[in-house]
Amino acid sequence: MTSSETITRPRVSARISSITPSATLAVDAKVKALKAEGRPVIGFGAGQPDFPTPDYVVEAAAAAVRDRANHGYTAAAGLPELREALAAKTLRDSGFELPASQFLVTNGGKQAVYSAFATLCDPGDEVLLLAPYWTTYPESIKLAGGVPVQVTADETTDYLVTVDQLEAARTDRTKVLLFNSPSNPTGSVYPREQIEAIGRWAYEHGIWVVTDEIYEHLVYDDAVNHSLPVVVPEMVDQTLVLNGVAKTYSMTGWRVGWIAGPQDVIKAATSYQTHLCGNVSNVAQRAALAAVAGPLDIVHEMRAAFDVRRKKIVSMLSAIPGVTCPTPKGAFYAYPSVKDVLGKEIRGERPKDTLELADLILREAEVAVVPGEAFGTPGYFRFSYALAESDLVEGVERVGNLLSEAK
Repeated sequence: MTSSETITRPRVSARISSITPSATLAVDAKVKALKAEGRPVIGFGAGQPDFPTPDYVVEAAAAAVRDRANHGYTAAAGLPELREALAAKTLRDSGFELPASQFLVTNGGKQAVYSAFATLCDPGDEVLLLAPYWTTYPESIKLAGGVPVQVTADETTDYLVTVDQLEAARTDRTKVLLFNSPSNPTGSVYPREQIEAIGRWAYEHGIWVVTDEIYEHLVYDDAVNHSLPVVVPEMVDQTLVLNGVAKTYSMTGWRVGWIAGPQDVIKAATSYQTHLCGNVSNVAQRAALAAVAGPLDIVHEMRAAFDVRRKKIVSMLSAIPGVTCPTPKGAFYAYPSVKDVLGKEIRGERPKDTLELADLILREAEVAVVPGEAFGTPGYFRFSYALAESDLVEGVERVGNLLSEAK
């Protein structure tokens, strides 16, 4: 090679280039852009409550801004007062007892997901990923060097996987099972006996469980949220529990989440955080402290409103020809199958998959939904019902009117 020759290298690393952008945030951004143009678009994409953050939380943040103690660096693992409150809240809400030293405060639930896998996984370690899954899960696993192994359930089992399915997917490289109940995107809630069976299977095979419990308070009908390490105490030393204030307290923009788990793993994750971001915003932590240490009255009010919308959206979606919509028991999502609509003619087009059908619905009905491809299961849509009931009704009516033209 002569001195005049240069080596061409990619401008962006392969690791980052391989990431698929968040489909849910992309849909939300598209809705906002179309609304800014004056289009009457109704969006079912955003996974955030449409309620304001409680006043007492906002006031705590306002007071924190004026307190000089919050203007500098603080402990990487989180404010001591918040970690104590998280320990008390976790015991109160799920019966899981851990000392404050075994909690790490993160910049939202997404950082909690990534940091959990960055701490647990070495390159090539396999992570069993229950599908349909939240869009961020596989990307976080891959960024951390892990290999996501999809284990899929469908509407015939209420989107719940079995131990037999997990065992069929297990190899000598399996290190972690990612568990999420109540589920995003399906709203399914695992019953206690199934959680126990999965937990005992994981313990028997020495598999870690990362369990995302961010929708813990949003359960309906006879559903009860059960925390896996409480149901299977043997798993306490090989389970990481992820949570945050975003959904429960309508605080998606405040960016406060956390990881709870064994002391050695939390210590390692905290060491990583000292380099990753230092500490979470002190003002946001003070707001989170007011939220988790406060009453659940407002949370129950939000849940009651979501319940009304849940029943409405399931009823309306189920009435659309070709659409099958199981009744979600948790979170604020419906996940109907539209497989019987695909390939049929609608306004001169024959959408072959839910990506094409979602695009058609946006153009012709001015309604934005997230296609199942984003969640690992083509043939479905995710509808968030965390929006005003009037918009919900009009949006589903528009979708129903369009799909009823299918022939």
